[in-house]
Amino acid sequence: MRPAKSMAPCTAKTMKKYYLGIDIGASSGRHMLATLEDGELKIEEIYRFQNGLTEVDGHLCWDVERLFREVKNGLKRCKELGKIPVSMGIDTWGVDFVLLDREDRLLGQAVAYRDDRTRGMMEALEALVPAPVLYEKSGIQPQSYNTIYQLLAVKKSEPRLLEQAEHFLMVAPYLHFLLTGNKLNEYTNVSTTGLMNCHTGDWDEDLLKTVGLSRAVMGRIAGPGTVVGEFSPAVQEELGYSCRVVLPPTHDTACAVLAVPFVEDTIYISSGTWSLMGVELNEADCSETSRLQGLTNEGSATGGICLMQNIMGLWIIQSIKKKLNDEFSFVELADMARKAGDFPSVIDVNDPSLMAPEDMIRAIQACCKKTGQKVPASLGEVMQCVYNSLAESYRKASLAIETAGGRTYSRIAIVGGGCQDQYLNELTAKATKKKVCAGPVEATAMGNILIQILADGAAENVAEAKKLLGSHSLGKV
Repeated sequence: MRPAKSMAPCTAKTMKKYYLGIDIGASSGRHMLATLEDGELKIEEIYRFQNGLTEVDGHLCWDVERLFREVKNGLKRCKELGKIPVSMGIDTWGVDFVLLDREDRLLGQAVAYRDDRTRGMMEALEALVPAPVLYEKSGIQPQSYNTIYQLLAVKKSEPRLLEQAEHFLMVAPYLHFLLTGNKLNEYTNVSTTGLMNCHTGDWDEDLLKTVGLSRAVMGRIAGPGTVVGEFSPAVQEELGYSCRVVLPPTHDTACAVLAVPFVEDTIYISSGTWSLMGVELNEADCSETSRLQGLTNEGSATGGICLMQNIMGLWIIQSIKKKLNDEFSFVELADMARKAGDFPSVIDVNDPSLMAPEDMIRAIQACCKKTGQKVPASLGEVMQCVYNSLAESYRKASLAIETAGGRTYSRIAIVGGGCQDQYLNELTAKATKKKVCAGPVEATAMGNILIQILADGAAENVAEAKKLLGSHSLGKV
């Protein structure tokens, strides 16, 4: 059975209701405040802050205590604006976690998924749990950053942390805990760990044993829409008000997918740092065909499954832009690519060498050289290589999805910040030979907020909630 949902209506007595979605990504976070006007969701960014990795004791880590301070800073901004939300919820990336001791203190650091501590852990797990067995249980493709491999690395290098651990929380649930004092892991985020049985929606006892943690430490899994609680007395005193904390889909991908305007005959791409390309299903597909096609099963906001491929995505372009000290805008980089449109080389955007290279441009050139292709010389050629490669990865992923499901789809809906890249949208349509629709841009925050609206009783079901997106879709490419 899937985790039960709590959709209790809000009791706040305000004429105009505000809902706050806090969306935290790898490079930044933002507080998005929404209200309903004339049957449409109106959304505004009221606070933004930087996020990033810091090196601690030789590991790449998240500063979760600073993230909590930023969460509260944005909540204080609501008070300053006189727009107190009736509810709020936080979504983040998947797989990363914290361990707490019996006094609820952090054990070790919140090590990030891009850290290399998991080197060799995929092979170590394969010796204990063969890949087909692992896939049948979790539905998750083996990726070095998955939580199960991170915990194996902890077990190998710092076993005392697991021995002292009383609680395991994903990053967003940890921030919810700091706000309320209540500990609840959430279905969509837990589904990314490789430790959840995708058929039951609960922790898999056998897989937990492989990493040395008990069900008691992992806690119960709650579904999107569950009320975590009100702000703790200490947080209320600091902020000057209270607010109901509602679990959104705490995995940002599940939030974005919820905001895809279409469901039927549609493959989605949640386009950002990662490109997540897939379809929504009622149940997991753990067939050998899906495993060999590289498809992964992650939880959807409605309690079902998103069958998809994880593609490196705009991380590659972001890294190039950063390496060039932000000398060029994303639009300028896309224009350079368009002008070098006849450059032929195509690389595997999921090549491990592109995960966190010191110099992304050189890493791309090395990939071309390694595969015997023309090596890009100018920045325009590098960018066209990236664009060609992303479009080709989307073509292959759509074919894998269709092969696994035994059906074809005529439409691709691209949501998230990356849907604004018109050139990539055009190449995607050309490569896949499908209709491409773009928008909404703020899909992640909107999906977060739509669940809060459902929990508040302001929409009766998901289909009705999607109608509130109104004009936020950018339309056809």
